[in-house]
Amino acid sequence: METNRLIVVGVDGSDGGRRALDWAVDEAVSRGGAVQVVVAWRWDRIEVGPMTQATGPVDEQERARTLLDDEIRGVLLRRGPGCSVAGEIAEGPAADVLTAAARTADLLVLGSHGHNRLRHTVLGSVSEECVRKASCPVVVIPVPAPTTSAVHEPALRG
Repeated sequence: METNRLIVVGVDGSDGGRRALDWAVDEAVSRGGAVQVVVAWRWDRIEVGPMTQATGPVDEQERARTLLDDEIRGVLLRRGPGCSVAGEIAEGPAADVLTAAARTADLLVLGSHGHNRLRHTVLGSVSEECVRKASCPVVVIPVPAPTTSAVHEPALRG
């Protein structure tokens, strides 16, 4: 990767998204690139009961904006201002939004949640779709392997 390369990273408020963002910033710093943080949002109209509070597209868009601001602020605190970090929110299905944002990018970075069927253990459905559709290379940051910190003591019977 040459200098001044654009790395697009998708975030969704999850640990996987944060790991992807941290990795993307570290990569941009080491390669002299810039990071574009993307949050996809979607509002699906649903019927609500009398005791629920209705939300609309403006609320969802505001949530996405807040998430984006929080993620950028967080990565700058964790990693420092070593590269240019910008952000955008866009309405639509996550895979469509991310692949569209990455059309002019040199790299698309995503986090894996690792919590679906066996096939989706490594790649979630959004990651899998982005790998198929993206016009640039895609890096999927895996879920860290579980650590075993518990010490099992033998049971004593008297």
